[in-house]
Amino acid sequence: MANQSRRKFMRNSVMGLAALPFGAGILSKTAFAQELPRLDPSSPTAQALNYVEVASDASDHPAYEEGEVCDNCMFWVADKEGCQLFPEHSVEPKGWCQSWTAQG
Repeated sequence: MANQSRRKFMRNSVMGLAALPFGAGILSKTAFAQELPRLDPSSPTAQALNYVEVASDASDHPAYEEGEVCDNCMFWVADKEGCQLFPEHSVEPKGWCQSWTAQG
């Protein structure tokens, strides 16, 4: 009887180890993910942060300074062309929003 328990334990352990990479992929938010949809500047979240797809379009905003663009902001996520402030979307690398902060 002990051999059957040991066999069952070993079989389940091997199957569990074999399934581990698949489980990690499912639990990982970015694994197997498709490209993120581009942020719509007219969405409420984008409007709340005054997001524009072309940084110079924000030249009349008091917080804007020339040279500030999404891809040189501390919130930029290069591998996804994303922004930590808009986690479900990608953003235009040469865009801008009022939360722009210099990379440290």
